[in-house]
Amino acid sequence: MAFEFRHFLDLGDAGPDAIAAMIADAIDRKEARIDLPKGRADADQPLAGRVLALVFEKNSTRTRVSFDIAMRQLGGTVLILEAGSSQLGRGETIADTARVLSRMVDAIMLRTDDHAKIEEMARHASVPVINGLTDRSHPCQIVADLLTVIEHGKSLPGLELAWFGDGNNVLHSVLEAAGLMKFNVRVATPAGFEPSPEFVDMARAGGATVTLTNSANEAATGADVLVTDTWISMGQADADEKRRAMEPFQVNEDLMALAKPDALFLHCLPAHVGEEVSESVFESDQSVVFDEAENRIHAQKSVLLWCFDRLG
Repeated sequence: MAFEFRHFLDLGDAGPDAIAAMIADAIDRKEARIDLPKGRADADQPLAGRVLALVFEKNSTRTRVSFDIAMRQLGGTVLILEAGSSQLGRGETIADTARVLSRMVDAIMLRTDDHAKIEEMARHASVPVINGLTDRSHPCQIVADLLTVIEHGKSLPGLELAWFGDGNNVLHSVLEAAGLMKFNVRVATPAGFEPSPEFVDMARAGGATVTLTNSANEAATGADVLVTDTWISMGQADADEKRRAMEPFQVNEDLMALAKPDALFLHCLPAHVGEEVSESVFESDQSVVFDEAENRIHAQKSVLLWCFDRLG
């Protein structure tokens, strides 16, 4: 039976009103689950009977667990496909995989490398396709990050967010969110590690102020939120050279002292404590990284509902 659906490949697929609706829904559903067992379904079970396929070409902890638990709490079920143990890992095309899975499940989450793969999946699927991470972007992570920031008393319009380290896929989605939700981003990276100009231009076109600097101190001064990520992504070469370039961009006590007194520290995890963030910051009261990790569940639930046309 056909149903209305939407793909979620990047934040722009949803837009600001839908993202705001996702965050509001996530807050309500999280509140309604206080003291409930993690595996108990929400009272309304809005996705009862639905099956989500989780397809992994990259390793995962938070994405895997959060989508699994999210779907269970919405009343649905999941199945997990690893590229190495499926025909996808033996040369079956993305297009054929999309068409086969569309006959067997109600939605597909893909975590992969090349963003072109998820675009091809979406072109050939007749069910929602969700970006669980590509080399280009990580939109589900940023919905959880925005939820965390709001949950801790920050307002998005006019927020000053500072990013430190590599201009990677997570930063790309931060920049996309900035243009959509009207907050500003200071990006501190070593020369040669800046984010894609496409995402900088996108944020600025949406009205965000984006500052690109090679000074961590400049980015941190007066910031509301400080964010970093691992310096070496999965499979990257020249790790030692890159690590040396990144060392001045570690988020540590000196850097946090330049930010606002109530500034938050975010990290999508896994963290390499002692590299991109000092232990004293990672374990501090300003660090909300484990709230952020938990919020992947609540954010994913709202993303799924939006994809199934049950939200916004």
